[in-house]
Amino acid sequence: MGEKQPLSLAPFIYGGLASIIAELGTFPLDTTKTRLQIQGQKLDKVHSNLKYSGMLDALFQITKNEGYKSLYCGISPAILRQATYGTIKFGTYYSLKQLAIEKWGSDDLVIINIICAAVAGSISSAIANPTDVVKVRMQVNGNERNLSLYGCFHDVYQHEGVRGLWRGVGPTAQRAAVIAAVELPIYDSTKYCLTPYIGDTVSNHFISSFVASAASAVASTPIDVIRTRLMNQRRMSVASDLLPPHIYRGSLDCFFQTCRNEGFSALYKGFVPSLLRMGPWNIIFFITYEQLKKLPYF
Repeated sequence: MGEKQPLSLAPFIYGGLASIIAELGTFPLDTTKTRLQIQGQKLDKVHSNLKYSGMLDALFQITKNEGYKSLYCGISPAILRQATYGTIKFGTYYSLKQLAIEKWGSDDLVIINIICAAVAGSISSAIANPTDVVKVRMQVNGNERNLSLYGCFHDVYQHEGVRGLWRGVGPTAQRAAVIAAVELPIYDSTKYCLTPYIGDTVSNHFISSFVASAASAVASTPIDVIRTRLMNQRRMSVASDLLPPHIYRGSLDCFFQTCRNEGFSALYKGFVPSLLRMGPWNIIFFITYEQLKKLPYF
């Protein structure tokens, strides 16, 4: 936890590669989470119905009605997102952490680790926000509109301008900061505590990543619901009964409207697939990352 190592590009490269591998392995669960978070909005007539009763029902219905390929709608912007977000997030975190260790030593770094993680998470997510917007839109629409990565980017830009590509950037940065501030320090701390007993092994990485996943899922799901709903709403120049100019004015408005109309529990829609995705995602990521660290190239 407190080992001094020279700064290098390795955390950025390994973080990006491990993020992409983890994304490919868990993307269908992310699609079900997004669909569950979107449904049941009383102010949005397009998504007012409860189509899915849970994660398994969503997986079954999407596969049956739209084909299994719909589970991977949005995979191209998701990979692009991880190539930017994952690379910047993990590289920045471990680089900032190493600088902190060199400046203040290796003891009592929990608060510093949390700050480094929050900064890395918020900055990287803000930069990668356009890819997140496109991913959410493609996941929600499935194969209905049959848009490519470029087509979806162009559609958002044409109808909503540059601001549309950064829709939901506030809650996205907040969510990323919360996840990073919970996930990364807890992983490092758990790994550090387990090392004397089971060593710096794959078993250690597995347990540490699972603990970090559970904590980050509980902390981030309400923000994730708000982020998904804001990203999915389209700000149209001409209002209609089906598509008003906007449903939510911002993060706080979305929070209060959701609680008022659907109850506080609505903020945890998609929690199970979120947890089930975060668990495998982090397990794949951290085990891959730890193995990449052993390579002698950097």
